Order: sequence, then C-alpha cells, then structure tokens
Amino acid sequence: MEQTELFTPAKGHIGTDESGKGDFFGPLVVAGFFLPDDQAEVLKELGVKDCKRLSDRRVLEIASELKKGYIFSVVAIGPERYNDLYSRFKNLNRLLAWGHARAIENILEKINCQVALTDQFGDEKFVGQALLKKGKQINLIQKTQAETDLAVAAASILARAEFLRRLKNLSWEVGLVLPKGASAQVEEAGLQLIEKHGPEILRRVAKCHFKTTDRIMKAAGLSDELNPVQPDTKKG
Repeated sequence: MEQTELFTPAKGHIGTDESGKGDFFGPLVVAGFFLPDDQAEVLKELGVKDCKRLSDRRVLEIASELKKGYIFSVVAIGPERYNDLYSRFKNLNRLLAWGHARAIENILEKINCQVALTDQFGDEKFVGQALLKKGKQINLIQKTQAETDLAVAAASILARAEFLRRLKNLSWEVGLVLPKGASAQVEEAGLQLIEKHGPEILRRVAKCHFKTTDRIMKAAGLSDELNPVQPDTKKG
C-alpha cells in the first residue's frame, strides 16, 4: 500500500550549488535553498543571479538578506576534512554529490518539498545514490547551466559567501592573504606558506589533490611525495 503524505508538500523547489571547487585554497561549500513559488519576483528585486555575475561585496550583501527570510542549508567542507574525504572517494564528483545530497536532506528536515534542482556534474546517479531516505523520495532534476534557476542562483550566492568568509578566516589564521583560484599568484602564496610553516600546512589550507600542490612542492625544492590526501589516522 502506498503511504499517504501526512503533510501537504510545500509549493516550491530546492536548488543547490557549490563554491570553491576550482579554488586551491579554502573549503568546498555546497548550499541548498528552498524557493517558494510566490517568491521569484522578490529574489529578482534582491538582485539574485548566478554568483559568478556578482562582485564579492554583492554576494555577501545578498547572502545576508537571503538568510533572514528563507529556508536554506550550507554544507562547508574545510580543507582538512576535504582532503580526508577525497582520499576516500578518489573522485571529486562523488564528493560533490555527497555535499549536494546533504544540503537537500538538511532542507527536507525543515520543509516537505517534492522537487530539487542541481547542476549536472559527472554521472547523474551520484547525487541520487548519496541521498538518504527522505531525499530518495524527491524528484531530483539535474541539468547543465542550472544557475539560470533562481533557487540554484540563490544557493550559489550562499555557497560563495560562506567560501569567502572561511577563506578570509584561514588567511587570518596563517598570517597571509590566500588568493582565490589556482593561478601563479596562488602558487606563490603556497610557496610562502611552506617557507613559513612547512609543507604540512597545505593539508590545513588547501585542496591537496590539485596539481598546484606538486608545482609548489617542486618550487620549494621538496619531494612531491607529501601524499597530501592521506587520511589523518588520528581522526575517528
């Protein structure tokens, strides 16, 4: 017998997106956002759009407004945890899927929703397989350029704002401004970090499976056998 819904599903949908995937320094952040059907115009007035089309200042401003009146979830995976998880998954898309699934599940704990939209990456099965009991009952839609959807765009803003906040905090902790991206400037910052703190600092502040790690190690005259994605055996 098919189980009857105890609560009427909310009219709206969940959008998810990530930030930090292409940034050597800082966390990977996945955010989810529930957009009620009657709030699209409000989000447009707030200036919600794909975060890549906004300045960092506007991202932080809009994220602050979104957090005041909407249901959302932010899943932040700091560099140390990221390196540990990557060593287990051995695949960035599986790690992304895990983050997107957690964001969806967190929102489903707060509201009964039937539809979730996410950007398509890797095998479409990854996100579905990572969902738990509640998530597996949802209509999961994956498509390219999903950021054109306002719920996904709002999620992109929330994810980027959290990435920027955490990158700033990491910079303060190590006493050096950590650049975004994976440029020559990033490699120079990595070299300065190694000279100041030793090579193990990369595990704490960077996504160590990037080829950037090898270039920084070689520039520092060190072996590239740091094995930066080795799990921390001290963790449970």
